[in-house]
Amino acid sequence: MDTGAASPRRPGRPGADTPAVPEGGSILQRGLEAFAELGYDHASARELARRLGVSHNFINDRYGSKAAFWRAVLDHALGTDLEPLPWTEEAVDEAERLRRAIAGFYRGAVHTPLVGRIFVDEFSQDTERLDYLYERYIGPMVQGMLPCVERLVASGRMAPIPMHVLFFAVVPPVSGMVDGPLAQRLGRSEPATPEQLAFMADRLAELVVNGLLATGSHVPA
Repeated sequence: MDTGAASPRRPGRPGADTPAVPEGGSILQRGLEAFAELGYDHASARELARRLGVSHNFINDRYGSKAAFWRAVLDHALGTDLEPLPWTEEAVDEAERLRRAIAGFYRGAVHTPLVGRIFVDEFSQDTERLDYLYERYIGPMVQGMLPCVERLVASGRMAPIPMHVLFFAVVPPVSGMVDGPLAQRLGRSEPATPEQLAFMADRLAELVVNGLLATGSHVPA
């Protein structure tokens, strides 16, 4: 017999008047924008829900926690936009291999400028999030460079360089590709075409590699 009473709503089940949940890609992109603007600590569950256009319990129901959502956001952005680094190219001079790989990293970063903001924010904090970034992205990138760098050092074309110095020699210059407002004040035309950005990435990588190949001074560990 129909009593006219509505069946109880299960946890996480949207009510009849709840707006439709945006597509997964849209959710992750909005999360990326929120974390890049606010930082992890200031991106409260309530503010995230407002920006995502979802109910306040959506993130916990769908992802389990804010931390898990943050990881999903970064994996989505980095997994779909950054070019693979061509460390395994055959028949390429080691210095040219290094230049191509760094240029590819710079070109890929153009598509993920918001990720750069998140990285800068996280690099200064000793957290599980930094552990995640290091283990999943930073460590593999540096480890990929090391065999190439070691061969250049062994051949006398590059001075020995500690891993932390190598990382900060390669990664911070990417700001020249992603910090549009500052670059514009320094003379870069906006909007830059894909061809201009590719040219800039190649020239920037060339400058970095030329600096690494300067063997006049030894860098202490």
